[in-house]
Amino acid sequence: MSKLNSLLTGLLLTMPGLVFADTPPKDPCCGVKIFGYIDGSYNYLESDNQFISGNYDRAFDIQEDGFTLQQAALSLAYQPDKGLGGLINVILGRDALATASYGYDFLESDHIGFDILQVYGQYAIGKFTFLAGKFVTIVGVEGIDPTGDTNFSRSLLFAFATPDTHTGFRGTYAWNDKLKFILGINDGWDNIRDFSRGPTFEYGISYNPCSKLALSAQGYLGEERVVSHTASGPKGARHLLDLTASYNATDKLTIAANFDYGTQNNAFLVTGENGNASWIGLAAYLNYKFNDTWRISLRGEDFDDRNGYRTGVEQTIKELTFTIGFAPIKNVELRGETRRDFSNVYSYVDRDSGNPRKIQQSYAIEGIYKFSNS
Repeated sequence: MSKLNSLLTGLLLTMPGLVFADTPPKDPCCGVKIFGYIDGSYNYLESDNQFISGNYDRAFDIQEDGFTLQQAALSLAYQPDKGLGGLINVILGRDALATASYGYDFLESDHIGFDILQVYGQYAIGKFTFLAGKFVTIVGVEGIDPTGDTNFSRSLLFAFATPDTHTGFRGTYAWNDKLKFILGINDGWDNIRDFSRGPTFEYGISYNPCSKLALSAQGYLGEERVVSHTASGPKGARHLLDLTASYNATDKLTIAANFDYGTQNNAFLVTGENGNASWIGLAAYLNYKFNDTWRISLRGEDFDDRNGYRTGVEQTIKELTFTIGFAPIKNVELRGETRRDFSNVYSYVDRDSGNPRKIQQSYAIEGIYKFSNS
């Protein structure tokens, strides 16, 4: 499996040397859109990919030195403005091992996974849209789909502050073209089963006062297992508040920010006691597009895991990421990235000596190919 993984990713990274013919846009067949992408990378970490606690210190970019098929994704969507519709979104690759909800792993492999990331029915009537099924979270600037992100590596907030998916019901009300409300109920963070807990409620509001500015506030409140991906053991109330803002300063320059504050009651603390845990994080982004071919992205973060509940270590982590994007043709982008994480304690592990260290440095090259029938 690892040889196949390396081969697929290696082929992806050589795509700019191939000749692609642009095909004219086509109308989706019967309104059904078919789209997806292939995402591969070469990643190098100077330290081990785990904290001294044993928890992974990154979200998806955990390959210490080598190629990875991050995701191969396919989506089928029929989402009319009125009436019944739906979407199914599946991914294959190393990232699927991290996104798969509790109680669900088809391939049972340590190197590659398969995940039905989203599958839901939809009904739209007037200003209301209702979803029932499994769908991605409403919080955060970054997402699981790499084509909507500006960096290769996911942020500290994506990795440690927020959930990935939910299974349940979601309603959206568009007051007008500037103001939207979201309200839903689901099984909690990254679960498709475990009926012994209470439900989790989601809420959100987004406001776009003008074409340049977008603001939103959203969050989750409900009962969660203290230990993730389990169906037994202690549980307690968990709350997450997420704030995002983005500003298109010019046609080329975009600035964005993301703030998260989360709490978990009855948590296992690194002190060996049970108590209330909290985490807080802030991420800032600066993206500049020179032209249709070249762009750069700069991200800076501060994540305070003051009780060690999210990373397994009582620490504050800061990180700085710089990414260059190169799109030689319409559906292909290559990204080169360098990233440095700084902890205030010795939480990383040196790969050679095994000694703890405060810094994690990484370098990566990513290739993304997108396709669509429209």
